[in-house]
Parts: sequence; structure tokens; C-alpha cells
Amino acid sequence: VMSILLHGDAAFAGQGVVYETFHLSDLPSYTTNGTIHVVVNNQIGFTTDPRMARSSPYPTDVARVVNAPIFHVNADDPEAVMYVCSVAAEWRNTFNKDVVVDLVCYRRRGHNEMDEPMFTQPLMYKQIHKQVPVLKKYADKLIADGTVTLQEFEEEIAKYDRICEEAYTRSKDNKILHIKHWLDSPWPGFFNGDGEPKSMSCPPTGISEELLTHIGSVASSVPVEDFKIHSGLSRILKARLEMTKNRLVDWALAEYMAFGSVLKEGIHVRLSGQDVERGTF
Repeated sequence: VMSILLHGDAAFAGQGVVYETFHLSDLPSYTTNGTIHVVVNNQIGFTTDPRMARSSPYPTDVARVVNAPIFHVNADDPEAVMYVCSVAAEWRNTFNKDVVVDLVCYRRRGHNEMDEPMFTQPLMYKQIHKQVPVLKKYADKLIADGTVTLQEFEEEIAKYDRICEEAYTRSKDNKILHIKHWLDSPWPGFFNGDGEPKSMSCPPTGISEELLTHIGSVASSVPVEDFKIHSGLSRILKARLEMTKNRLVDWALAEYMAFGSVLKEGIHVRLSGQDVERGTF
């Protein structure tokens, strides 16, 4: 049995559990006889630059606490990655100690569907957009070398796409949801007959539509005159104003309504954290 852990670079440096398990890795009663740690190092944690996320040059420096060998490898070179992984497996099997493979790469799109990295990392993402994707880069090399033909490459891609599409289609067929009985079991007598919890009574928290409209339009405006705003952001603000006019809300606007209504009551609201400073939220 060989244990392999997959990490992100920001998580590897930033999550205490990584450092803690390294310290367990060689204890007689806890050892797994060596774990291979693969770090997908895309040089950004959600929207956090490495210089804001850790104090060491490499995210993998926490592994130095157990003298684990750390291989930094260019993820755009698949053959180098394979070679390094073979060496890591051999090291682990020979010495039964932890080993780290740091795949130095980049993230082509945002952290999720809602994240537009050109807002927070414009220079980095201008560089990324110029990069040839690794699949194309490697395919071109293999075709140029005569290792595979273009037709063979396209057939492999089609085969893989088909596997994904079929799995996706099958996932839609599964309509039976088995709710485990234990979900309800710890709560006998917790709810009244009408489904309301017995012990909780909530005061009404509603506010007038007029106030919501006011908060919506303020949240859609730019408070400073002649302020040059990113075109992508002005589209978002325009869409937000439209929603307010049409009596619709999305998640972000609902948050504004909540913060705004609390502020209108004279209660101070403080949003903290780097993602707030960068305008991610």
C-alpha cells in the first residue's frame, strides 16, 4: 500500500494539519511508512499571492522539518514529472520516508465559476493567457517526433471526452435519494407538529421594500466622481441596478442588503481579510 496525498500550494503552506501530520509521519505508532505528497503548485491560493500567504520561498518548505526530499518540477514537462514521480516512489519504497513532489504550474481560469482573476491578478493572467496549454504543447512535440500521429491523438481525445460525457449522462439517471434514518434520529421531540423548532423564537427581521431599493441602488453606484472603474466591474454594477429595479436578488446583492440594513440601524460592520481588500467579495 502506498499513501499519496494531493495538496494545493497555499494549503500545503497554510494548513496546520500538513505540518502536524509530518510530525506524526515517523512516530512508531502512527507511521504510514512514508507518504508521497504531490503539491499542485499553481502559485495562487484563491486570490492570494504567495508573498501574502507565507513567509518562506517555497510552499513545500514545511516538509524540511522531517528532512523529506522535495522535488520541484516544471508541470509543463510531463516526462520530467513522470521521472520525478518514479524517483519519489522508489525513495518511499526504499527508505519508508515521506517525499514531496512540487508540480510548478499555473491555473488557467479562476478559483471557481464566479472568480474573474483579471480583476485581482491582471499582470499574472496576461502572462497565463499567452501560455500554450500543456496538452497541446506535449501533443505537438509527440507528433513532431513521430511518436504518435495527429489522428491517433484526436482519437484519444475523443475517447476520453466520450467517457466523461457518458458518465455525465448516467449521473442524471440516478434519481433515488436514500436519506439515512440517522439524520433524523437524534432529534426526537425537537420540532413541533408544524415543523417549527420548539425552543427557538425569532423576532421579525423584515425591512421595507423602499429601504431595500435604496440599499440596492447605493450598492450599484460608484461613490467617487471621475473614478475610472474596470469595465468588467461596471457591467456587474449595471446588472445589480437592473436586478434592484426588477425586484430580484442574487447572493452578492442579498449580502449587500443584509450589511446595508444593519448599517442603516447604526451598527458598525467590519469586513476583514485579504480577499475583501482585493475586492474578491
